[in-house]
Amino acid sequence: MERNKFLSLAGAGALGISFAPVISLARQNQRPEPYKQELTLDFVAAGHTDLTKVKEMLGEYPNLLNCTWDWGGGDFETAIGGAGHMGNIEIAEYLIGQGARTNIFVLTMLGKTELVRPILEEYPSLINAKGPHGLTMLHHAEKGGEKAKELYDYLVSKGLTTKKVDLYKK
Repeated sequence: MERNKFLSLAGAGALGISFAPVISLARQNQRPEPYKQELTLDFVAAGHTDLTKVKEMLGEYPNLLNCTWDWGGGDFETAIGGAGHMGNIEIAEYLIGQGARTNIFVLTMLGKTELVRPILEEYPSLINAKGPHGLTMLHHAEKGGEKAKELYDYLVSKGLTTKKVDLYKK
């Protein structure tokens, strides 16, 4: 049986949904091959500490900007995530300037109280969220130094005392 026909009959077909137009469109707009794993890993690693390499790699491969490396066990990381947990403000700001997707952990490291605090007020359980390698917002605020001191104090006042959470704990 042809794949399109199978998909239209199976599961979604029973609900009256057909994936045929989506599959047809995907075939018309063929994407390039995914980047090699080593390239993604090199870029994420550079995002931790090496601004020169980050700039060089983005110059050659602009779509690396939001690539994610899987360290295993649900521990995913981007170059900006590496900059965030290392406290590398220069790399984080450069990547944001290039259009990288930021997150609450990086914004915490950058000391963006006016952005982070309202998010935590609206979604208080996020205070216990895990960033790359199980590092918490408290860790990121500590890495932000003086720039993130207000957020560090805020997080402690809300009861966050842990800098790392075990990612493998069930």
